[in-house]
Amino acid sequence: MKDGAPTITTDGTGLRVAVVAASWHQQVMDGLLDGARRGLADAGVTSVDVVRVPGTFELPVACASLAQHYDALVALGVVIRGGTPHFDYVCQAATVGITDVSVRTATPIGFGVLTCDDEAQALDRAGLPGSAEDKGHEAASAAVATVVALRGVPTP
Repeated sequence: MKDGAPTITTDGTGLRVAVVAASWHQQVMDGLLDGARRGLADAGVTSVDVVRVPGTFELPVACASLAQHYDALVALGVVIRGGTPHFDYVCQAATVGITDVSVRTATPIGFGVLTCDDEAQALDRAGLPGSAEDKGHEAASAAVATVVALRGVPTP
């Protein structure tokens, strides 16, 4: 675990969660998806659906379609910097789009989108054996913890 990262332990028993995962960079995505599944299992979440989309750019529209049907979502993707501005456009679109869906629908979305300079950075964050971080697990844990935290707040 990275220094400064919180350890989140939450009981998500009974929650319905969908994991929306991009398909590019299969090894990284497999690690992120496995991490998210472990994070949800650690929280006691047993109702989990996985939806695969082509890439990170497609995550917001998938999240928008699913938000009203689940207690939380986990968005997983990876964008690796290349030689064109494509990286900046995809990263911004995914971040703004996922944020908009979450705020507009009041559905917590764990943000597990890696934005890396190279594949080595992505692999180091993917939760694979030897990785320094497990961003899929972190994103799933954050989504569940947010649902639980909001359930304890009275609404006007």
